[in-house]
Amino acid sequence: MGPRAAPLGVGDALTYGEANDSRTTNVMQRIKQTPRADWPQRLDDIGFRFHSIDKNGVAQPPDASRFPYWLEDAAYVFGEAEIEALWTATQELHARCLEAVDYVIRANLFARMAIPPAYEGLIRASWERRDPSVYGRFDLTLDPNGVPKLYEYNADTPTSLIESSLAQWFWKTDVQPAHDQFNSIHEALIERWGGLRKHYPQVPTLHFGCIFDSLEDIGNVEYLMETAVQAGWQVKILDMTRIGVDAASRFYDEQDEPIQLMFKLYPWEWMIRERFGRHLISSPTRWVEPPWKMILSNKAILPVLWQLFPDHPNLLPASFTPYLFDGVPHAKKPFLSREGANVTLVQDDGQVIEHEGRYGEEGFIYQAFAPLPRFGERYATLGSWVVGDEPVGLCLREEFHPITKNTSYFVPHYFIKS
Repeated sequence: MGPRAAPLGVGDALTYGEANDSRTTNVMQRIKQTPRADWPQRLDDIGFRFHSIDKNGVAQPPDASRFPYWLEDAAYVFGEAEIEALWTATQELHARCLEAVDYVIRANLFARMAIPPAYEGLIRASWERRDPSVYGRFDLTLDPNGVPKLYEYNADTPTSLIESSLAQWFWKTDVQPAHDQFNSIHEALIERWGGLRKHYPQVPTLHFGCIFDSLEDIGNVEYLMETAVQAGWQVKILDMTRIGVDAASRFYDEQDEPIQLMFKLYPWEWMIRERFGRHLISSPTRWVEPPWKMILSNKAILPVLWQLFPDHPNLLPASFTPYLFDGVPHAKKPFLSREGANVTLVQDDGQVIEHEGRYGEEGFIYQAFAPLPRFGERYATLGSWVVGDEPVGLCLREEFHPITKNTSYFVPHYFIKS
């Protein structure tokens, strides 16, 4: 983690472009705020208990003058037109991504995306059944004219959910009550779970699974469970390591109840490589997110999107080979990676930045470099949420480094109506 700024006062602002000497029509600003005196308790009260985790995911004692993860001494501020542009771009990207899934399946491009042949049928059947998806998050940057550009799609196990939904909404209500926020995530989740209730009318229990060792994962899953309960579901939570399976490929929880439908905060690429992975192929269990999301959660979808929709205003040029980017700024990204692991950036000035990790075995894609909005020493990544098929909210992650990681700060936002 980077150094912490001193406590800040209300009223100081920095506009995107001031720090990197570029002219821009974008009015996105980072404005200093006065933290709420009881902010740790306010966050604990809504179930957001990992607000002070460090870079190792370990909760630290809350300190009113220090923000290891949730940051409350500043906020990002937008104009209404910027929010409308983000909403429109998100809706457009979501639609194009669904077209890309259909294309990958029809063109049989599974091998190009390093998806094992044994699971092609599972993905194809899931898509043909139109197994419902609940949510996803597009990670975006803004170009100097404020046009959103897609970095990647967190389509399978996106996190930062409770902070994007409840935490920043209640912050806005307390600190900026006169303004609005791009955030209807909570209501949309309840509605979407209600839609799944109708889609799976014979399922008595909706199971939720994650790795219990992760405080953050448990917090996100417990929040999703609460929204499902509000939609009328009976729910159970279990550790992914405690799932059982029989010879007929039926999955069970620890009380030997069959798992008919399960939300898993656990990546598909891990599941298919687990010891029980082969049972997924013939199991009657249905999953959220569904198997067809394996295509969208793979960064190999980025060159496919560029091939299908060249020069799309919300896409960056992308390729499976590096030749398109010889001598020009670009990013090299593994097909499958998380939290910026094994990403390499070749920047405008020729500087190369690498983030180490354990990914890359499946292959890499290459994408045109597009800098993040920069405010002083801080880089901001925009996350635009989709629930069902609708754009529903915005979150911002901040880092002293142009590669966003799992431990990057979360900063709330609001927008000013015209």
